[in-house]
Amino acid sequence: MSAISSDILAFSFDGLSSPAIDLKFRKAGVKGEHTLGWGLAWYPGDTKAAIVAKDPSARDTKSLHGAMHDWDSFRSTVFFCKVRGAASGYTHLETQPFSRSFAGQDWVFMHNGDLDKTAMTKLHFNKSIFLEPMGRTDSELAFCFLLGKVQDYGARALADIDHQVLLSWFLQLDDMGSADMVISDGTTVAAFYGSQSETQMFYGRLKPPHGERGYHSESASFALNNPRDTFRTAMVFCSAPFREGDWKPMQKAQLIIARRGNLVWTNKKDDKTLPAQQPLHEQEGHLQGTRTVQPNLFADQQAQAQQLSIVQSLQQMKTVQHNILNVRSLTHAPDGTPLTFRTYDVVHSTEYNYEHEVEHSTHSFRLMPVEDAVQEVVNCTLSISAEGEDMRFQDVFGNQSIHYSIIKPYKKLTISCRSLVKIFGRATDDFSPEKRQHFIPLALMPWQQLMMEPYLRPPELPETQIQELLIYAMSFAERNGRHLMDTLNDINQSIYRDYRYVPGSTSLKTTPFDVYASREGVCQDFANLFICLARLLGIPARYRVGYVFTGANYENKMQSDASHAWVEIYIPYLGWRGFDPTNGILVAQDHIRVACGRNYLDATPTAGTIYRGGGKEALRVQVTMNEVFN
Repeated sequence: MSAISSDILAFSFDGLSSPAIDLKFRKAGVKGEHTLGWGLAWYPGDTKAAIVAKDPSARDTKSLHGAMHDWDSFRSTVFFCKVRGAASGYTHLETQPFSRSFAGQDWVFMHNGDLDKTAMTKLHFNKSIFLEPMGRTDSELAFCFLLGKVQDYGARALADIDHQVLLSWFLQLDDMGSADMVISDGTTVAAFYGSQSETQMFYGRLKPPHGERGYHSESASFALNNPRDTFRTAMVFCSAPFREGDWKPMQKAQLIIARRGNLVWTNKKDDKTLPAQQPLHEQEGHLQGTRTVQPNLFADQQAQAQQLSIVQSLQQMKTVQHNILNVRSLTHAPDGTPLTFRTYDVVHSTEYNYEHEVEHSTHSFRLMPVEDAVQEVVNCTLSISAEGEDMRFQDVFGNQSIHYSIIKPYKKLTISCRSLVKIFGRATDDFSPEKRQHFIPLALMPWQQLMMEPYLRPPELPETQIQELLIYAMSFAERNGRHLMDTLNDINQSIYRDYRYVPGSTSLKTTPFDVYASREGVCQDFANLFICLARLLGIPARYRVGYVFTGANYENKMQSDASHAWVEIYIPYLGWRGFDPTNGILVAQDHIRVACGRNYLDATPTAGTIYRGGGKEALRVQVTMNEVFN
């Protein structure tokens, strides 16, 4: 081998993209004529068939530029690019990327380094005539070996293979020499960095907005300057880091699996790349809550005797399953984990000041927390500074609401609600029953579809924006094999990781597409985006308003100084479950639920209409939330 470098560049996008790629030939004082060559592979229109373009005798990338410019179908979610650094004599058969049709789709492969071909020949024990190498390189032998292992495993795609098993196959190749490799089936990209490699491999996750000048390194440059690619996210693997973006060197013997622009799995965790899902606040020594239910006494002795006879007959049966229906009375989960309750004291105060006296106004208040199996309202007091007539009722969304009419003049109106609330622990959801569906799309019964219709309708947006958001939503489903909970958790974590919390950056008129485009907002914006994505995937989603306990030292104190918003997803035969994309967690004992609805307008804590007077208005809201120990 000569001293000319060989470079790898691989992309996994969250949607169809057409990057402008320029591969550079890096020379290191080599004498004589050398044909470097390049190769490029992609899946046009995200189909199962790959296009592979190669020029094994090129000394520059003019032919590459022409190929990309002339092909209208240069749009894909996966791209493989390779500049080969070797002496002359290589043909199309030896030029990478390699491509093979297997299990109804094309697979592509790239390799940097040298493997022991003699040992490789012995290692390649799969005798399928469809997996014989056509060229004479160790790289193609490695490709055929991996496809043979996939066939022996009985898989049809990389997503079907256990991650540790896939890693073991790469480690077998790693014993044969330097094994920097990338393989894809058109959906998943698996990149391995060998323990004997003399060069380096890097990876990075590129999020919008992308700079107009693109990304540049000593071995390649690329730009996402197509207007259709403005909001694309990409996982990129390369031989040299780019000057723009955040790049991390791969560790020795590290395998990274990427799908639809996201890191799905790696055997060497990086906390900054994959933020762990942690609770906002963890407090030891919570009081354990137990509630005893006193048996009802029968007034009629005959009825009591009849009841006892039924109980006695039940006790005589050999197989009886006893289920505790009151969640609050449970002290331990099925696995033995203690279930405790937490108590919070919340004060929500709203103050309106007006330039002129308000002579007549009506208001709606939704400030009383939910009372159900896992949340108990010990006490709730609402104080209003202006005298008026109230009408209390439960609205169509189940919220405890108050309609309040004020006919006496006022210039200042203060509404303060103080609640003492217990949040009971709940065992982890059990998804083993078949009716608790695991995959998208959900199969809702006709009556479920009818009842959930308000929570399945996406917001009214221009068709082009809905199409872009649908592509974004599908990227989550596809990279998680359409698994329901994996997809929802991925959306939850991605919004938390990829979007900036910027108070004051949005308003009530901000749409989910605005948030998607700017990648910033506050809790209500992140909730609206999550809801939109879920509904586009056919998953019922609703808007929830309440409070979150962040603790005194939480970095984002703004969230505990006002009401908080998150998302609730309806899962058939399980119920509504909460996801908090602002904090990247599942809703648990840190959250107090107050009101819900299709959107913010259905669940806003305070709203009103002024019929006469008022003028300029000044609003001040303050929320304090403290945990109570007694």
